[in-house]
Amino acid sequence: MTTPAGRLRLEPSSGHLVIHTRRQGLAAKVGHDLVIDVMDWSAEVDPGGNDLSEARVRVEVELGSLAVREGTGGALPLSASDRGEIDANMFRVLASGGQPTATFVSTRVVPTADGGAIDGTLTLNGVERPLRLQIVRTSPEHYQGNATVVQTEHGIKPYTAFFGALKLRDEVTVEFDVDLTAANPA
Repeated sequence: MTTPAGRLRLEPSSGHLVIHTRRQGLAAKVGHDLVIDVMDWSAEVDPGGNDLSEARVRVEVELGSLAVREGTGGALPLSASDRGEIDANMFRVLASGGQPTATFVSTRVVPTADGGAIDGTLTLNGVERPLRLQIVRTSPEHYQGNATVVQTEHGIKPYTAFFGALKLRDEVTVEFDVDLTAANPA
């Protein structure tokens, strides 16, 4: 991994943060797999000098800014009304712990020639758990990556409907795509 010198601030103008959910259960064909955009987030990257293993990253996500972009599968196409209902449910569930922000703080960076990994702590719903971000460098200043978040590890009960016959999988995937040339000095 290579990064420009100096601390950087990333936000939606310098990249995208997306959450993918999948359904399961006997009635899974009725529900939708979702792509959810995070509209309000920020990250601060401190490259740590010449040794990238000393880099530090802090990310904050405003949970009230999640918005359903698309839903695939399902018995019927995802309607605008469905999107609104899902957005309201997400906010209700994610803000129920009184914590409207999720935070990731790195504890270790493991650089490789084509990217690497960032280990850290995710605080979601007031619960801290370790999380590893896998990163791929797609060009000198452009990175993509992902992590898997297990909802129940953060005290979040995955969404269910039809008396539990339709369920949201416990694991959700978070993906990001950032361009460091579009970042601002921190």
